[in-house]
Amino acid sequence: MAEHSVTLEVRALEGLDLEALREAWRRRYGAPPKLRSPELLGLILAWRIQADAFGGLSPETLKLLRSKPSRKVEAKGPRLTVGVLLAREWKGVRHEVEVIEGAFRYQGRDYPSLSRIATEIAGSRWNGPRFFGLRAKGGE
Repeated sequence: MAEHSVTLEVRALEGLDLEALREAWRRRYGAPPKLRSPELLGLILAWRIQADAFGGLSPETLKLLRSKPSRKVEAKGPRLTVGVLLAREWKGVRHEVEVIEGAFRYQGRDYPSLSRIATEIAGSRWNGPRFFGLRAKGGE
């Protein structure tokens, strides 16, 4: 397949709704994945079309992706040691969380993660480290 025709085929996916993307997948590959995101399905379909035309991942890359990491990956951001007190003001109310051994204490209860606490405070799903200012918005 020529590069130009692949480019045209991939560009034709832009702006398609979820059902149209699923139909395009069916025509090429059979049953589509059970995704609900048109953006994600479009990206995966575009990648598959290009991989079919130009080759997919190299054997070395596939081997690397299938292997288990040989070392522990450290989380970015500050280390939270036992006794650290985190505070955040939310809607005019100050909330304090204490770092304890293997968990976090908020209002006398222990939680396994900061995200559970942040979600309870905000009433909607939040990334705990981001909520408490430990991580920048972009994830750095």
